[in-house]
Amino acid sequence: MTVNERYASILGWFSANRPAAQSELDFKDGYQLIVAVILSAQCTDKRVNTVTPALFRKYPDPESLAKASFEDVLGIIKSVSYPNSKARHLIAMAAKLVSDFHSVIPSDTESLTSLPGVGRKTANVVASILYGKPVIAVDTHVLRVSNRLGLSDGKTPEKVEADLEKHIPVELRAISHHWLILHGRYICTARNPKCGECPLSQWCRSYTDSRK
Repeated sequence: MTVNERYASILGWFSANRPAAQSELDFKDGYQLIVAVILSAQCTDKRVNTVTPALFRKYPDPESLAKASFEDVLGIIKSVSYPNSKARHLIAMAAKLVSDFHSVIPSDTESLTSLPGVGRKTANVVASILYGKPVIAVDTHVLRVSNRLGLSDGKTPEKVEADLEKHIPVELRAISHHWLILHGRYICTARNPKCGECPLSQWCRSYTDSRK
């Protein structure tokens, strides 16, 4: 099977069976989205969704978050991973968003990554979800699934991102991120992947190799 055939088969299955895939983070606007994505780094969406309601009630916009005390934000988000650094990043991100972008979430990667706590993955997630940009955010789930399926041999997020964007049509890139991350979260897990119930096993390079 060629790489192009593998992409066509896998994307075809997702398109037919997962047409409404979307982020599992809870948010109502761009401000809430970027805060939630920053909090989700190395943390589950489920955990993030338990702390953001209280955070957004007290700090409903960038202006209020920019004036928040570190101790108060830390107290609200302390159950997520790396709460100290995330509390500092959130306050600094909000301050820069207010001062440099008039509280409007920027749409381009360069501007997004200028915000504290926003790396390339976070920027791509925000640009994709909020503005429909044809970019693919690569986290540990996407990297693992892409390698196992045979969509990429890349060992870094940047290389996998380049491979995925080379082969995935522009109109499918935004939703492809959700397809791959959800597949990695629930089926192609890091430990004990559920190959026996995986609908993609017939096109999966790792599964095919394991049966030789």
